[in-house]
Amino acid sequence: MIGKIKKGSGFKGCVNYVLGKEQAVLLHADGVLTESRGDIIRSFCMQTGMNPDLKKPVGHIALSYSAVDAPKLTDEKMVQLVQEYMREMKITDTQYIIVRHQDREHPHVHIVFNRIDNNGKTISDRNDMYRNEQVCKKLKTKHGLYFAGGKEQVKQHRLKEPDKSKYEIYTAVKNEIWKSKNWRQLQERLAEKGITVRFKYKGQTSEIQGVSFSKGEYTFKGSEIDRSFSFSKLDKCFGDARLNTTESNRQTISAPVQELSQTPGKADSPLLAGLGGLFSTPSSPADDTPDNPGERKRKKKKRHLKL
Repeated sequence: MIGKIKKGSGFKGCVNYVLGKEQAVLLHADGVLTESRGDIIRSFCMQTGMNPDLKKPVGHIALSYSAVDAPKLTDEKMVQLVQEYMREMKITDTQYIIVRHQDREHPHVHIVFNRIDNNGKTISDRNDMYRNEQVCKKLKTKHGLYFAGGKEQVKQHRLKEPDKSKYEIYTAVKNEIWKSKNWRQLQERLAEKGITVRFKYKGQTSEIQGVSFSKGEYTFKGSEIDRSFSFSKLDKCFGDARLNTTESNRQTISAPVQELSQTPGKADSPLLAGLGGLFSTPSSPADDTPDNPGERKRKKKKRHLKL
């Protein structure tokens, strides 16, 4: 069960859409005349006159269910679920219609309601996206509805941007993370698929706070793609090879990584140096020799003073 919420300014277009679909069925109506589509529209519009300052009085919610639940979702059950959903969402004491569509393999209904209630007050939409998610989960549990197995159930061919790119990144990271021994390998594997990895640092330190992934013109934080894709959770996948940004474990990268997001003048900063454990294999004794001549002079001077 998934709810998608929209708001609009005119009832005519919304009502014509939900009732104009082939095999659309008006399951239930409250507070509107239903002799014709025009009567329904006029009923909604008359009530909007009670609060003309509200610019978007049209509430439109599509409730979709898994095809697995189709046998149990009779018209009566659909109406029951919608009314329970509306009560949980505090959409009460107002006009509404419930229309069932048959144009998809999964059962779904459309709710069109007046955001101006029967007393002329505005039905609040505060945090409605968050509340919608919580209510859907609650009703799925209560009524024993099917819980999809996550993003694997997504029909990728139907996705549009930016969701299409986000899902492609999700699939690529999921498939490549377990084949990679360290961040560099993961970066190289993802680069072959046109995906760039960038890191976010804490101020001017080498401490990494987050990771983001880019594909084409779209960039997403790891946690936006999936909760398990935060930097800390992905970093744990590499075990002993995971990134270590502590001062005592900094190493020098032998070659710059172009995909990393840098600001001018920071190419030689501790931020990049702190990625040694990320992009290089364990160093040999020779790798511990500083590349900066000034550093060598200072070390020689220190050794001279100790003699």
